[in-house]
Amino acid sequence: MKTLKIKLFKKIMFAMVFVTLAPAVIAQSNDNSMYETSYVTTMNNKDLKWLPAPEFFPGCSFTILHGDIVKPNLDFFFKIEPNTEIVNHTHNSPERMILISGDLEVQYEGEDPVILKAGSYAYGPAGKPHKAKCLDNGPCVLFIAMVDPFDAKPITKKK
Repeated sequence: MKTLKIKLFKKIMFAMVFVTLAPAVIAQSNDNSMYETSYVTTMNNKDLKWLPAPEFFPGCSFTILHGDIVKPNLDFFFKIEPNTEIVNHTHNSPERMILISGDLEVQYEGEDPVILKAGSYAYGPAGKPHKAKCLDNGPCVLFIAMVDPFDAKPITKKK
């Protein structure tokens, strides 16, 4: 009889722990990743919709790979035509970049210019002014991952 009571007590305790912890476990895993599908593409995918970049980035286009341009956690390809300069600009989000094609000269304020080759990784701190130029081995296509929504702003010279 005592063994039966102990077994019953263990079952009740297990049930109570399960009922108590299950909602927390489900809540932690109840994000969209459970329902999302994987995605693989290349910069040459004919189904990508390339859009014109903001006017202060002439000769550039972009395509969103994952996320929404006005929301956090945005991934996109940014294409710069050969011999095209990217004006000095800044944005509130740090950016992580991998150059997919071309040769890109990048310069952050207070730093020496660096030439990225295809396969190079670069990190840009939030709020730090920078400029770039796609050299004649283009077009330059960058994969860019931003933490915060896209909000690039050109830096205009004060008169």
